[in-house]
Amino acid sequence: MSFPIALSIAGSDCCGGAGIQADLKTFQSLGVYGAAALTAITAQNSRGVQQAEALPPDLVVAQVDAVYADLPVAAVKTGMLANAPVVEAVAAALGRWGAAKVVVDPVVFAKDGTRLLDEAGTGRLLHALLPLALLVTPNAPEAQVLSGVAITGEAAARRACRRLAGYGPRYVLLKGGHLPGDPVDLLYDGRRYHRLAYPRLEGVPVHGTGCTLSAAIAAYLARGLDPAAAVAAARDYLQGQIARAQALGGGWRLFVP
Repeated sequence: MSFPIALSIAGSDCCGGAGIQADLKTFQSLGVYGAAALTAITAQNSRGVQQAEALPPDLVVAQVDAVYADLPVAAVKTGMLANAPVVEAVAAALGRWGAAKVVVDPVVFAKDGTRLLDEAGTGRLLHALLPLALLVTPNAPEAQVLSGVAITGEAAARRACRRLAGYGPRYVLLKGGHLPGDPVDLLYDGRRYHRLAYPRLEGVPVHGTGCTLSAAIAAYLARGLDPAAAVAAARDYLQGQIARAQALGGGWRLFVP
């Protein structure tokens, strides 16, 4: 029996709600074998981030190389990359291996507002990593930082999508959960905008939604879905996971099996 394989290149979340841990859980639940290259260690829980430390770029690259040298990776997602040297190293490694179906989750901020990608790293993400991406998945605050567009509603979100697409990704998925009202995600394919609208589920917010969504998209891409179908399936999957999330700690809710 063979399984499609997806690789997550991201940071560790010791409470298991986001990062590499969330990605591997998502891959497994969607029938995809998950590999992982760690970029950073964080001390965090359902209440917030207490400490974060980036790994050396050469160690990150060694992990990526080890996976690609042995496994037929069908899709990749990147998450927390921490700083410019790690972004550069990851982009160079993915380019060297000819990585296909790359989903970039541009993790700039943690849910509590802690910055997880420095300013220099943000610039290198735009210029070194996005040209390799099939899809980039910013939320509104991340899209605002990356594009320079003040996102106050859907019209501004569309402008931000166009600007981000100019850096090279074939698709931009701008998530609307941070904007008022029921969430409307915009998927821009360079010509058209596809609106994905969902009811806002009540209750305490959930930790790791961005990680889980981008991992689910990568999983569906690894299984052979086209990008638009992968995004729609992943968004439906996330909505179901949010509805089932539990208050296991004292802060945000966490996804459960």
